[in-house]
Amino acid sequence: MTQDELKALVGQAALQYVTPGEVVGVGTGSTVNKFIDALAAIKDSIPGAVSSSEASTARLKALGILVLEASAVEGLSVYIDGADEIDAKGYMVKGGGAALTREKIVAAMSRRFVCIADESKMVPVLGAFPLPVEVIPMAAARLTRQFEGLGGSARLRIKDGQPLVTDNGQHILDVTGLKISDPLAFESEVNQWPGVVTVGVFAHQKASVCLLGTPGGVRTLTF
Repeated sequence: MTQDELKALVGQAALQYVTPGEVVGVGTGSTVNKFIDALAAIKDSIPGAVSSSEASTARLKALGILVLEASAVEGLSVYIDGADEIDAKGYMVKGGGAALTREKIVAAMSRRFVCIADESKMVPVLGAFPLPVEVIPMAAARLTRQFEGLGGSARLRIKDGQPLVTDNGQHILDVTGLKISDPLAFESEVNQWPGVVTVGVFAHQKASVCLLGTPGGVRTLTF
């Protein structure tokens, strides 16, 4: 199966975690797009969705799914999103699509995080994928030096020749050269650095379940 077919497989499988009559949290990215497409078939059974990005909001609305503001919802039973990396404990690296801050907010609203991914995203140790960190622009140079102190190399994410601007009006540093052996401690530390909006390690908001697309079908991991 192609990677695209694996993404469609787990996107469809995620429907079983959607509770009829309840608002669903929806993430961002190419795998989530497959879930959104599948969600359209059961849209009449849910009151709407809380979205983690402008891109997902546009896709949901185009399919006739009501998008609710996070502030209008007290909590969510489930948040369904992809990952750039996930380990055997359900800790993840996210933010390749630059929506990590809103993703973490919606994840924190949810009782359960269902990660949907193809098997290439499963890793023994987080860090091979460049770690996204959303930062306030004036802090980017200082934070680059701070990551150097941890052995990492941070680069400002560029789009169309200019620094990428997130949905929140901030910039992204992508950090390579790290091995994140203690994701909980790492996330807690970097979150305290002045100028960091969100670090793309999802350890405090880790996955409860991972639906992993494999050539043999969907493998369900619980954490």
